[in-house]
Amino acid sequence: MGRVLIIGAGGVGTVVAHKVAQNADVFTDIMIASRTKSKCDDIVKAIGNPNIKTAKIDADNVEEMVVLFNEFKPDIVINVALPYQDLTIMEACLQAGVNYLDTANYEPKDVAHFEYSWQWAYHERFKEAGLTAILGCGFDPGVSGIFTAYAAKHYFDEIHYLDIVDCNAGDHHKAFATNFNPEINIREITQNGRYYQDGEWIETKPLEIHQDITYPNIGPKDSYLLFHEELESLVKNYPTIKRARFWMTFGQEYLTHLRVIQNIGMARIDEVEYNGQKIVPLQFLKAVLPNPQDLGENYTGETSIGCRIRGIKDGKETTYYIYNNCSHEAAYKETGMQAVSYTTGVPAMIGAMMFLKGEWNTTGVLNVEEFNPDPFMEQLNKQGLPWHEVHGGDLEL
Repeated sequence: MGRVLIIGAGGVGTVVAHKVAQNADVFTDIMIASRTKSKCDDIVKAIGNPNIKTAKIDADNVEEMVVLFNEFKPDIVINVALPYQDLTIMEACLQAGVNYLDTANYEPKDVAHFEYSWQWAYHERFKEAGLTAILGCGFDPGVSGIFTAYAAKHYFDEIHYLDIVDCNAGDHHKAFATNFNPEINIREITQNGRYYQDGEWIETKPLEIHQDITYPNIGPKDSYLLFHEELESLVKNYPTIKRARFWMTFGQEYLTHLRVIQNIGMARIDEVEYNGQKIVPLQFLKAVLPNPQDLGENYTGETSIGCRIRGIKDGKETTYYIYNNCSHEAAYKETGMQAVSYTTGVPAMIGAMMFLKGEWNTTGVLNVEEFNPDPFMEQLNKQGLPWHEVHGGDLEL
């Protein structure tokens, strides 16, 4: 049915490749491209499908990507490279006439700040070219937005309060490690928090607000308020929302390590001089921390991510909680990666599937909640991320 090119050969890229290969009726031709071609070749070897092509690509180089896109002629590019590279990949897609999908919004390399404005600015160009760009199609962002769209379509006339809750109750048995790219992870957590209330964004100090939240099959976990990118698009697309927040769990040992990293300057993203050359401390730290791709083998426990929503249906207030729990062990058994990579990679594959099957084909640059959620929700249950609902329960928040 379609040709797909995956850019990125990290943990998420590995999961995307496995899931794309499992759905050969939709993805007829596959290429994996990365700065390091040997990583792509390793993924192909693990999948066991010699028909998957691989290529070396610099995702910072528009011209190089255009050449590759014109040679392979993909119907859609799945971008699971670094968020810094979103704009160059989108530009290459425009020049080569290729549709686009990513899992995380753009952020500049020199500022720990992310928002959708840079990518939304491409809307008219994609629309005029007759191309589709699907933004934020991981889990959060991604499934969190689709869960919200599904709730709005089926259970609410107006959504008033939205809390996205993200718990990783797994244990990787390392003193300190991040579950995805350490540089992106630490930048995200150490910046100021933000939440939306009554038409305004309210800023908090990093990890200032926290409370226990009870997660299904896991129990109560200390959960911290962060800013997360899907809040920006969801309050825009659902203007009845009065308050929107994002919560994530962190263990005390993790937070202690994080404080030390900040206190000794290793979370800095500006250049420092060392032995006559310039290095970025956070990038050096990334090089010595455990690789998120290597955590899966001994990872135990599960993740739990969902949306807790309060609003109005037929004039009455109602509550709704929709979530997925994902086992680290099961994810590793299927793809060789842990559940954090799995919960991001599977939705990216489904989003590309939605496009190739003609379910999601509106032209322009769109966030996932702007598409029909129903066929995507159906595929979540089939592709390894089953969801569960609680109507009328205590949201705790």
